[in-house]
Amino acid sequence: MAKRESTVLGPDGLPLQVSTITADVLPPPLIGVRQDWANSIASGLTPERLAQILRAANEGDNRDLLTLAEEMEERDTHYASVLGQRKRAVSGIEPVVVPGAENDARAKAAADAFESVVFAPQFDDAVDNLLDALGKGYAVVQPIWQFGEIWQPGEYLRHDPRRFQFDAKDHLRIRSAEAQDGLEVPSWSVILHRPRLKSGLTVRGGLARLVSWTFMLKSYTLQDWAAFLEIFGMPLRVGRYDRQASAEEKRVLLRAVRDLATDAAAIIPMGMEIEFIEAKGGGGNAVFGAMADYLDKQVSKAVIGQTMTTDEGSSLAQSKTHDEVRLDIRRADAKQLGVTIGQDLAAPFTAFNFGPDVPPPQVIWPVEDPEDITAFTEAVARLVPLGQPVAVSDVAKRMGLRLPDKGETLLVAPATSAPANQTARQLGRAAACPGCGTVHRAATGAADTEEDPLIAAALEDWEADIAPITDPILEAARSIRAAGGGFAEFEAALARMAPDTAALARRLAVMAMMARGDGDVGE
Repeated sequence: MAKRESTVLGPDGLPLQVSTITADVLPPPLIGVRQDWANSIASGLTPERLAQILRAANEGDNRDLLTLAEEMEERDTHYASVLGQRKRAVSGIEPVVVPGAENDARAKAAADAFESVVFAPQFDDAVDNLLDALGKGYAVVQPIWQFGEIWQPGEYLRHDPRRFQFDAKDHLRIRSAEAQDGLEVPSWSVILHRPRLKSGLTVRGGLARLVSWTFMLKSYTLQDWAAFLEIFGMPLRVGRYDRQASAEEKRVLLRAVRDLATDAAAIIPMGMEIEFIEAKGGGGNAVFGAMADYLDKQVSKAVIGQTMTTDEGSSLAQSKTHDEVRLDIRRADAKQLGVTIGQDLAAPFTAFNFGPDVPPPQVIWPVEDPEDITAFTEAVARLVPLGQPVAVSDVAKRMGLRLPDKGETLLVAPATSAPANQTARQLGRAAACPGCGTVHRAATGAADTEEDPLIAAALEDWEADIAPITDPILEAARSIRAAGGGFAEFEAALARMAPDTAALARRLAVMAMMARGDGDVGE
């Protein structure tokens, strides 16, 4: 009886053979006369050849286009720079794992467990390989699952995109010489990243296809520029010989002229001369240079959506404006990468370890808008005194700070030796009243000392002013306590009282009037 292979449940709830997720899904490549890694397309590229490559890709054979895309990154420094800039704009962000459902304990446990996958060192390499799809239109990375305490990827295999093809419904297939339509890719075995840079077929969506014509034109431009410099960059050497010179003497002179181009040294018979004529028409440098700069700017627009931060001649204000365009592209790339990881990695991880009915976690690469810290702190400083509640965690997050752990040493404001009003007085200034704008006597410092005569007068005989109010309350409390009553009776007695506040009100009114008068006249 044949041994039955073990299975696990995939995200769709169907059994999945373990061998399809623990071993390379690609068959060993056949050795032939035409190897993908040895083929070259960029050398001698012509408009006719490029058009043929693009037509073949439209019909499903995109191997030459992918080879050209690889060579473009190796040969064009500007394209490699801006494409790398776009990749690193996303890969340089630390991802965040969030549960797939709120108030779901299992979803929370799955998200916590998946963090060990996201923050593993090999995951960063997988992200870099997946972002290769920006140039080529798609990228395939296979996680090799291993089982220990849980199912998790032990490594990630980057597969050459030329080993795959797409069928009429734009589904990924394994390219095979035995099957024209390719072989089926086992379910949930690979991570396929297809950034939707434009609508349409996957093979027509990579940046390399868009930049290929520019790359070819720039190659012609640089070749013509090099030929121009070879002709006009060095002076023309003319050898002059006498009419009676023999054929041998002419050969000697010609050899001497040629030696000057390589050795910068030559000897000639007496009576002969060599003249150096400066070449005219050096303005061709500007023509070829302007063409190369123009093509580079078109590449910048195609890849990162702007030119100000990659080419010279931009101001700081212009660069900030164009940075916003690149920010939109970065946010779209990050969102699409998060969708890919969620579908092809987080979903199988959750199904393998927690079951297909548990919502898989989401992976987010947060792209924040550039924060004006000065404007933010000024706004908070104005809002808090007005009563607007502001969470400390929100402020720390916006400023890129974390909340300190318990027991950590903290930075604190230095202790002030004098109140703000006293500091103002030392500088010869008095603080104005925030209510009416007038500088009162209290602002000059007299009111914050015990020797102030007005305060001393206000505190005289305060017991006589407060007695008409407190004596009836104390008498009622004693009477109710003697009669055995409680708080309810005391509360009812308070409701019936009409305390005599005339003396206290009179003193407060007189003191307030005197304080206002002293402050207004500055005495």
